[in-house]
Amino acid sequence: MLNERTEPLLLANRAPARLLRTLVVGAGEAGRALARDLAATPSFGLEPIGFADDNLIEREQPAPFPVLGRLGDVQRIAEEEKVDVVVIAIPGLDPNVFRQVGHAASSAGASVRYLPSFVAALERKVVGSDMRWLDVGQLIGREEVHVISREAAAMIEDRVVLVTGAGGSIGSELCRQVFGFAPRRLILLDHDESNLHRLQLELFGQGLLDSDDCIVADIRDRERIDQVFADARPDLVFHAAAHKHLPLLERHPCEAVKSNVRGTENVLWAALKYEAERFILISTDKAADPTSILGATKRLAELLVQQEHGGTTKVASVRFGNVLGSRGSLLSVLAEQLNAGLPMTVTHPDMTRFFMTIEEAAGLVVEAARLADRGEVFVLDMGEPVRIVDIVQSFAKLMNRSDVDIVFTGMRPGEKLNETLFSEHETPTLTEHPRIYRTDVAEPAWGFQQRLRTLYHAASANDRDAVRRGLTALLPDYHPQVPKIPAQAAPYPDDF
Repeated sequence: MLNERTEPLLLANRAPARLLRTLVVGAGEAGRALARDLAATPSFGLEPIGFADDNLIEREQPAPFPVLGRLGDVQRIAEEEKVDVVVIAIPGLDPNVFRQVGHAASSAGASVRYLPSFVAALERKVVGSDMRWLDVGQLIGREEVHVISREAAAMIEDRVVLVTGAGGSIGSELCRQVFGFAPRRLILLDHDESNLHRLQLELFGQGLLDSDDCIVADIRDRERIDQVFADARPDLVFHAAAHKHLPLLERHPCEAVKSNVRGTENVLWAALKYEAERFILISTDKAADPTSILGATKRLAELLVQQEHGGTTKVASVRFGNVLGSRGSLLSVLAEQLNAGLPMTVTHPDMTRFFMTIEEAAGLVVEAARLADRGEVFVLDMGEPVRIVDIVQSFAKLMNRSDVDIVFTGMRPGEKLNETLFSEHETPTLTEHPRIYRTDVAEPAWGFQQRLRTLYHAASANDRDAVRRGLTALLPDYHPQVPKIPAQAAPYPDDF
């Protein structure tokens, strides 16, 4: 069973994963530098096999890797050469060409990665480390799985797609992958203009913020969300905007309700009103038998989505655990601690979590979206849970550091020692996708709507105690955990 406890994986002794066959799009200076770095550094996990470039006559053959064809040949090359990854290494590539190359790569079953934007490439030397690549197989106990199907691409192609929380970790990765499937419009919605600027710069090679597809809006503002949907009329909505840092939300539960619950209701309401084809909520494994404010508010968001099944808009939630590669995630915190010469902090020696890469998670979210039918909660198969302390030790070894100290800081309020993907009352059911499960649609308890309005009133009044009582009344499975934190515990940097 997916939620049974397993013995910790001995990650450091695992054999290295197979290198992924990589086609580099662009045989210019950036592409050649990247290919050299990847070939010289197997730990990146990518094996360059050649280039695709339109300037075949003007360019010398960039030994030792041949130019295998033009940009229009990417699908053929990927299929013939059994390519796993296509890396676009042409800074400032025209967005339409970018979409065509991304769609061709995904049609051949390859994943798409990109070098930094044109401006970023001018500001620093382009090297393989810019790929944000790490041998995650050694960390999470399995190979990363690349999952993009023709059906998922067809669902997005020539559609208007809106992503809330577009500048966040999951939201931005969803935008990257959706962008490669040639949507008619990709609408980036976020309340943080700096995040939008960074994402537009990465996707389009410019960050002028003068496009109607970059929208500053707060999901708490129903009138504003209504205006956005009335103007854009999106076909697909990926709702990734949320407050997600567990310890912070334990201290500020009213803010969690305002964003994670009421904000979700606002976006869902607009999607239904303007008859979007699909609405997909990004949830978390912490919603299964929640013990934290984060988990409880996300479980409520799932219930809101489930109530709206059966209409013209197909709705669903997608639940998964921790991702590697997001801002503020485990690996980024560990890297900062290593660079600063600080001890690596872990809450508990036996704490386990489910892990996958951010690319995997976003790809499976897109796959789940095409399966949405009746308000399901889809749950991603994340393999077996892994002890955090094992990941920390393996990460240190990958960074060639054997002299690090590990400090156990103690569990924080709301934390579980071991997460589960399904609650005790949920039965996992197979779907047509081998990495995606579904659960039965739950019926909300009697008086749900009235209790929900009471919860909203408490949140608006910033009454933390009333919000906690309201969550307990709405969710019989919500059992807050308040462990005793050692007085000597150092501040813990992130929600692992």
